[in-house]
Amino acid sequence: MNRTEIEEKVKAFLIDDLEIDEENIFPEALLKEDMGIDSLDYVDIVVIVEKNFGFKLNPQRMAEVKTLAQFYDYIESEMA
Repeated sequence: MNRTEIEEKVKAFLIDDLEIDEENIFPEALLKEDMGIDSLDYVDIVVIVEKNFGFKLNPQRMAEVKTLAQFYDYIESEMA
């Protein structure tokens, strides 16, 4: 899976499952501050990522992820 496919899948679940407005989804967006992702959303993200990408998120690595671009990078590194 390439970077564009990862970005498209992530964008789809952010809009469909977490109900984030599309205008708030851009690479530099801060997950908490700009996109409003809270601790309950993170639980959903763990399940969605495992279902869509086939791996479990590492809580320590996720704690370092602040922007959407960093989230894409994390998924891409796990898929490599």
